[in-house]
Amino acid sequence: MNTSGPALLTDHYELTMISAALRDGTAERPCVFEVFARRLPTGRRYGVVAGTDRLIDMIAGFRFDPAEIDFLRSSGVVDQTTADWLANYRFTGDIDGYTEGELFFPGSPILTVSGKFAECVVLETLILSVLNHDSAIAAAAARMVTAARGRPIIEMGSRRTHEQAAVAAARASYLAGFASTSNLAAGRQFGIPTTGTSAHAFTLLHDDEPTAFGSQVAALGKNTTLLVDTYDISQGIRNAIAVAGPDLRAVRIDSGDLSVLAQQSRELLDSLGATETKIIVSGDMDEYSIATLAAEPVDMYGAGTAVVTGSGAPTAGLVYKLVEVAGRPVVKRSENKATVGGRKTAVRRHKPTGTATEEIIVSQGVPDHQTNDRLLQRAFIVGGEPQTRPTLQESRDHLRQCLISIPWEGLKLSAGDPAIPVVIIPTA
Repeated sequence: MNTSGPALLTDHYELTMISAALRDGTAERPCVFEVFARRLPTGRRYGVVAGTDRLIDMIAGFRFDPAEIDFLRSSGVVDQTTADWLANYRFTGDIDGYTEGELFFPGSPILTVSGKFAECVVLETLILSVLNHDSAIAAAAARMVTAARGRPIIEMGSRRTHEQAAVAAARASYLAGFASTSNLAAGRQFGIPTTGTSAHAFTLLHDDEPTAFGSQVAALGKNTTLLVDTYDISQGIRNAIAVAGPDLRAVRIDSGDLSVLAQQSRELLDSLGATETKIIVSGDMDEYSIATLAAEPVDMYGAGTAVVTGSGAPTAGLVYKLVEVAGRPVVKRSENKATVGGRKTAVRRHKPTGTATEEIIVSQGVPDHQTNDRLLQRAFIVGGEPQTRPTLQESRDHLRQCLISIPWEGLKLSAGDPAIPVVIIPTA
């Protein structure tokens, strides 16, 4: 596994193109590439941009070190001319795009990469890898947050995905509105609040449930969460309150018919005087199961597998396509994969009330400005230099406002058309 920088997190064919372009003299041609989705995943009404901040940092440090170049030469991937070019690689172009937390729809130009052909094409795999993963997680998480109706959700899916993907998923789900994560690396790297209860193994370790609960409370105090479904949930709740008292912070239920169990647990806790003890539910939670518990006395959710796998849509379906060469629009005409040539500019159009009505995209031009239009793209890298970007908290706030702005039908979990239409005005 590559343990250095991001340079080898790429596909062989990118270096094949660079080698040929260096030989025929086209490597230096000014080009524009765009990232967009031809369609949203099945059942989705919007996408969420995520991963841009991570990506810009990776591009700023995108270098081929001597060991990596030796590998490429010794394995015959590149010739000496290409190896020399890679040794001096620095991205010197411009990158613009939608900010993190922005909604996107089919055709939205969420990232625009401008520069020389070779320096842009070598970034394709990295760009798509980061944005496809993080945007898929953020979209799934945003749907869960909507379904939760203000109740907090804990991201707890680290054990269900690749170890590095787990960190990125924790960040993307927090951007989408999750309250915390179980992943400590994400907590350290991104400042995300972390939380954790205990596993059934801890209860099984001890001779009986009260002993296990007593040990946890002795170590962490009453401001902890006791897992009460190892044996019998009702008895588990009685044991928890007997050990911790009625001011125990929370109990967690991880199995069974959560709708029925939440009601029964709330009634039992109240009868024991633990009226302020919260109920946390987990166990294969997704946006649909969360929605079914909307009327139940649940205080917090834990989501794992569904969120880190995009809840059925593990990729955002983004592509990276060349749309302009030396100022001239270029168009791919393949059946079902055609592109609109030329660099795009996009605005989100709104009613005076703030409700979004449509997205207008113009190729090689600027949309006619109307009152309440919002320009969607901003500069991330200019002349190879990263620009100031929103903080993670600012991106969280931005997504919250974007979701408020779309028509309420766009928040439905059922399949349907994109939340707003996209109008693409091609080059005349």
